[in-house]
Amino acid sequence: MKPLTRAEEEIMQILWDIERGFVKDILVPMTEPKPAYNTVSTIVRILERKGFVSHKSYGKSHEYFPIVSKDEYRTFIIRKMLEGYFDSSFAKMTQFFKNDESLNTKQYQ
Repeated sequence: MKPLTRAEEEIMQILWDIERGFVKDILVPMTEPKPAYNTVSTIVRILERKGFVSHKSYGKSHEYFPIVSKDEYRTFIIRKMLEGYFDSSFAKMTQFFKNDESLNTKQYQ
């Protein structure tokens, strides 16, 4: 598994929320300015090539759905962050957050 780009992750977040949908369904919850339909379609096909998404065909239309769960991806990203920034140490990561006064833990509860 590889990390997703910001645009890919935004689309995956939507697919995880709606569970399945056509490109037009993915566009609905996107914030303004919304990307072009063709842009979203291209990104979804890239996600499919990367193994995150699959589809069911209805003639020329495709209904997309995630095949990598949000939990699977979250675990992957946290492990990658631990390896890359905290020498694979959960203790170092928690110490970082504990020491960072700009992070108000009450606001994240």
